[in-house]
Amino acid sequence: MVELLIKWIEKMGITGDWAIYVSTALSAVIVLLLAWLSNIVARKIIMRVLNTIIRKSQTKWDDVLLKHRVFERLSHLVPALVIYAFAGVFPQAEVFIRKLCMAYMIIIGLLVVNSSLNVVVDIYRTFEISKQRPIKGYVQVAQIFLYVIAGIFVIATLIGKSPWYFLSGLGALTAVLLLVFRDSILGLVTSIQLSTNNMVQIGDWIEMPKYGADGDVIDVSLNTVKVQNFDKTITTIPTYALMSDSFKNWRGMSESGGRRIKRAINIDMNSVRFCTKEMLDRFEKFQLIIDHIKQKRKEISEFNKTHDIDTSSLVNGRNMTNLGTFRAYIIAYLRNHPKIHNDMTFLVRYLSPAKDGMPIEIYVFSNDQVWANYEAIQADIFDHILAVLPEFDLRVFQNPTGNDFKKLAETVDR
Repeated sequence: MVELLIKWIEKMGITGDWAIYVSTALSAVIVLLLAWLSNIVARKIIMRVLNTIIRKSQTKWDDVLLKHRVFERLSHLVPALVIYAFAGVFPQAEVFIRKLCMAYMIIIGLLVVNSSLNVVVDIYRTFEISKQRPIKGYVQVAQIFLYVIAGIFVIATLIGKSPWYFLSGLGALTAVLLLVFRDSILGLVTSIQLSTNNMVQIGDWIEMPKYGADGDVIDVSLNTVKVQNFDKTITTIPTYALMSDSFKNWRGMSESGGRRIKRAINIDMNSVRFCTKEMLDRFEKFQLIIDHIKQKRKEISEFNKTHDIDTSSLVNGRNMTNLGTFRAYIIAYLRNHPKIHNDMTFLVRYLSPAKDGMPIEIYVFSNDQVWANYEAIQADIFDHILAVLPEFDLRVFQNPTGNDFKKLAETVDR
């Protein structure tokens, strides 16, 4: 091509070295123009046709290839191949041009393989097993390895040395590499342990107060674990921290089918007393504990008669208390509640009396694990309990407020 250009230029009246310079410049322009046209054909025509076909297809996997620009990056090889093919047009710079083209094509090949690995990760995530066995960390290790190898090949190509020349020297750089890739190596080891021991999966609700994390795991990679908190912020935790520090995983709760309700109310101990006949007659009208009241009255009456107990005083023998009857009512109420899981731990218990009164703790499980529904269930339960408490002649303990002191002052003034 250069010889034809030289002859054409000489016919134009340009001879000698100038003819060579001009023909070389024109050759360069023509080659660059061909490379540019091939790039236009690859990106503007072939890519558009390919994109149209993929978008219309029913398969979703090819859409992932578009998302990660695999074909777009592949199209960058075309102009490099054109320039590489026409490098012989420039004899003095042929070797240098071919080296540059080879280095460029290695980099493009690396980007294509890197995007393809990301495609594999995205496709793998469409399978249910991906939540239990994430592979992003392993893929990132492979990507780091490919970056290192590609870098060695690029340098070897540019300086004309064998890649093995550089690979043989990696042993001496091991300490440096361990220092540079410390987090990645720790992350890889941790990823293997997390996956093997099934400690964290995508979708798990975890709590890690040290890092301010309290939400769902949305990504597990080589170096980081991303947690979307319930306020929609995202916390990034170093992967190795999940092995070196403690964290709480709520997966067991999710898989159990229930969610724990553990909350107490404090009863004013001054309001606790034995039940009189009038009180029991009134309590018998409470539908949930009719049978309980009748059974206990009969049982206590028989016991006192058997042991010849003087029942003129409530202190003697066995008697029911308003607090015990209230506890029986709570149990009956929760047993009949449609949102309480009766096959899991079910406790209504007294805690140790303290300066804040007598705590009655409810320790049960709801059968609805959705956070908003769970909170609504708790609210409904304690709304009812607090409202029904005075019916048993009991009072909730609370510290005096300004209004209490105001009423006291008004009473004193009278």
